[in-house]
Parts: sequence; structure tokens; C-alpha cells
Amino acid sequence: MAKKDYSNLTKDQLLEVIEKLEGKKKYGLVWDEERVPEKVVTDCQDKLPVLTEVKDKEITTDENEPTHILIEGDNYHALSVLNYTHKGKVDLIYIDPPYNTGNKDFTYNDKYVEKEDTWRHSKWLTFMSKRLELAKELLTEKGVIFISIDDNEIAQLKLLCDGIFGEGNFAGQWHWFKSATPPNLSHKIKKNIEFVLAYEKQKNNSKFRGIKKISKSDDPITKPQNSMKILTFPPKSMNIKLPNKTVQPGIYGTEKYPNKLINELIVENGTNKNEVSFENRFVWTQNKLNEELESKTVINCSKALVISYKKLNYSEEVPPNLIDESVGVDTTEEAGKRLFEMFGEKVFDYPKPVSLIKYLLNFKPELKEKSLILDFFAGTGTTAQAVLELNNEDNGNRKFIVCTNNENSICEKVTLPRIKKIIKGYKISAENEYEGLGNNLKYFQTSFVANNRNKDQLKIDITKQCTEMLCLKEGIFNLIKEEADYKIFQQSNRYLAVYYDFANASLDELKDVMNTLKGEKVLYCFTVDTNGLDKANFSDWKNIRLEPIPQKILDVYKRIFKN
Repeated sequence: MAKKDYSNLTKDQLLEVIEKLEGKKKYGLVWDEERVPEKVVTDCQDKLPVLTEVKDKEITTDENEPTHILIEGDNYHALSVLNYTHKGKVDLIYIDPPYNTGNKDFTYNDKYVEKEDTWRHSKWLTFMSKRLELAKELLTEKGVIFISIDDNEIAQLKLLCDGIFGEGNFAGQWHWFKSATPPNLSHKIKKNIEFVLAYEKQKNNSKFRGIKKISKSDDPITKPQNSMKILTFPPKSMNIKLPNKTVQPGIYGTEKYPNKLINELIVENGTNKNEVSFENRFVWTQNKLNEELESKTVINCSKALVISYKKLNYSEEVPPNLIDESVGVDTTEEAGKRLFEMFGEKVFDYPKPVSLIKYLLNFKPELKEKSLILDFFAGTGTTAQAVLELNNEDNGNRKFIVCTNNENSICEKVTLPRIKKIIKGYKISAENEYEGLGNNLKYFQTSFVANNRNKDQLKIDITKQCTEMLCLKEGIFNLIKEEADYKIFQQSNRYLAVYYDFANASLDELKDVMNTLKGEKVLYCFTVDTNGLDKANFSDWKNIRLEPIPQKILDVYKRIFKN
């Protein structure tokens, strides 16, 4: 490497170099992040990111159901916006970043990073460090981040996260059994394992919850000496090892375990879509079956329709560091089959299985009641599907924000359609349909405001374009009134008003409207005063929270972009 020439630097520049040299770590990860700066980062010196809603891409089923968020754009810009709207509000982050294999999986400044690139690891570390630093600020004090990775960057990622989150906040490293049939790419090792690293925002004593297997193998649900009886299984109560199909009534099973199917069985996504009854010499009564299902006993049904059971339940025992089918997590091959079935074609190489994300989410059972899940490398939308399915299974109240760029149109052609299929349902074949799970989705794109050096003009410009950010921040989206100087939004009994006018000519008009509304109310009001709003001027506003704009937004951006 060529020696740097410091001879033409000013005194102030030399002092800056000395400070950097003295501040270098004695132990840890060191890389040259200034050698090839990232364009999406340097761009923010001249333009500031905001969000714009794309109304024709929203999905609405019931406004009383949760509203989730999909952001299309570079995740550095999206994370910058979220540092204003959601700082300290995210309970769990899962990301599956580029692995930097050198096989066209990682782009930096719009170019694929090749294996032979001398700065390959430095580019990846620069790329990841910027995003992880922003992500850390989004986590609640009890928040946790899970990161999937393989052996190309596992060592570097561990040291990087030690530096950002703190070595003492390392929660663990899991080995996911990715593939039963990995390609033979090496004369030394066949790679069927990937890794998941976890870091907490602050180390705490709460335990991760694993799945404890009580029975080591499936037990038959029938015995020859028992009397014949009919058991009725509710929809989605059986794991059935059959492709999506409709099975007609008849005698099935094996010679040892014959089984009479009483009514038509509709198999969809590996389970029974409909209520189904069987007659056999069952060991359980109907009441006992209902109790077992309530206690999370798993009912399995083979291709031949032999029924068995396996007792699984959640316990306080922490999860083992191996994630495989023994804890209900699929391989990438199975994930690929499910995605192919959904789209009728191959849309992505090596997708993560939904079951992996659901397993990780279940590490923190308290998140069921109310939580926010973030994935800023959303790809095909696996995390979104996992959240929707898990909420449906345990009546949870989790919400997600997922973000992806639109490289190769992945956001428009895969991520959004996949989420829509899960929410609204889709047809697999003439005989089989996936019933939609409901919920709502808002679609945003990152856009920009020119970083005008005239500070007052910058405040005016960003105020005009920050409305969608404010809606996202408050979780209030439905526009109910729009005038030249203000807008009012509603979500159930919550109201958001945004006032844009510098002269305050119509502020009394807005006050009269807001005072008639009953519920939780917030006003975002434009002001050039860096000290915010004078509350004395709003003393006759009824039960309303005041927020100045845009100074708090600019303060966040000043911290991030060092403007």
C-alpha cells in the first residue's frame, strides 16, 4: 500500500489525523472505511431522506387490524428516517444481509464486489457498520437483533458487533442447518450450516424461550385393543406430509394402522384446511384430543394418513445452539419449494424459511402482546410472512416494518406481492387456495429534500415533505381533512394534525376543528424557532400534544450525517 503524503495538510488537518491515530483501538476490528466511501452515505451531505407514501400499493382489509409497513429504498436512507420516527421503539430486528461471497451477492456503489477485490472486506464492513449503528438506536432498552451470516464474514461480523453493541451484550450464536443437500463446491468441506448472531441493546436477565421436546419420537394414536371411535380434528390442527390436494373419504393408513377418513380432507400448506374426522381405535376421546391440542401436542399425519402425536411445549429452558428440524425449522430447500408454490416460478435463490424467523421471534414470548419487528434487508419478505402467520397462530399483536431496495424489481414483483398473498389469500391450484390472514399494509418509498444551505429555506422545504414521516411516527394514516395550510389524519380514536403555514393565518380555524374531536390528539406545527413552540400560544387548545417541526428532524439528521 502506498504511503500517505501529509506534507500539504494544514495544521487543523494534521491535528485531525493525530486525533484519529490516537483514538484507534488497541484491540478489535480495524479497516479502511475512508478508502472507498459509500455513495448513498456521501449523498446525504447534499440531500436529506424523507418518505413518500404510494397510495395505490397499500393493502387494506380492516382498519381495526394492525397496519404494517413496507419501505422501498436503500436501507441506509430508510434507517435514517426511522431514527426520527422510531428511535428506541423497535423490540426485535432480524436481518439477512449480503454474505459477501464474491459471487454477485453484494453491491457497493452500484457494482458487484468480486472475490479478487482488494478492499472487499473493508467495503462490506463500511456498509454494515453504518447500518448497524443506525439500527442500534432504534432498539428498545430490552431490544435484540438477530443477524444471519455464513463463514465468509462471520469473524468480521462478530468483532464489528462487539464494537457497536458491546461485547458484553452478545447474547449468543446459533447454527442453522441450512441444507441437507449442499453443493459440492469444495474438496475440504460440505457446507450445510449457517449462523445467527444475537446482540441485546442492554444485557438483561430475561431468558430466551426454546422448544423442549418431551417425546423423542412420534407415538401412535391408536392401539389394537381400544374400541372404535371417531375423532374430529379442527382446521390447521394436523401436520400432514402431503402436497396441497383434496383427499376423498375412504380407508387409508397401513395394514397395522388402518384409518377411515369420514369426510373430505383438504390439505393446504402442510396442514388440514378444514375440520376433518377419522374413525379408528384411538387411545384418546374427543375431550382428551381437545386437551392435547390446547397443550400444544403436535398431531402428525403421514403420506399414508397414519396419525401419530408428539408432545412439544414451550418451556423456560433456553434454546440449544443448533437450529434444525428437531425444533421445527425447515431448510432453504423447503423454503424454496414454498416460495415456488406461491409464485408458480422460481423468484429467489436460497430464501430463508418462514419457520426460522418464527422460531427466533418465539425466543421472546413477551413480544406476542404488542411489539414492533424490523427487517431492513427484507428481500422476498420472509419476516413479514413470519409475523403475520405467528400472529394468526397465537392471536398476537406484533407489527412489522420491512425495507428492501428495488434491485431487479424485487420489491414490486416479489416482496409486495408476497405480503399481499399472505394478507388477502391466493390460489395454489384449481382445488387449493391459501386463505388470507387479513391485516393492512402501507407502502412507502424513500425520496429526498435538497440540503439547502439557507437554513430557513431548508426548514420550509422539509416541512412540506415530512407529512408521511409524521404519519409513520404516530401510526395515524387516514386523511380526513385537507386544506392548503393543514391536514388532519385519524386512526380509530387518535388524531394527527400537521400545520405548514409560516404566517399562522389559519391556525385558529384548525384549532376549532381539533377542539371538536374526541380522543388522543397531536399537533405538529411548523416553526423556524429552534427552541420549538411557545405553549402559551396554544393554551386554548383542548387536550392536545404539541410537536414542533422540522427542527427535531434536522437535529437527528445532523447527528447522523454530521451536517
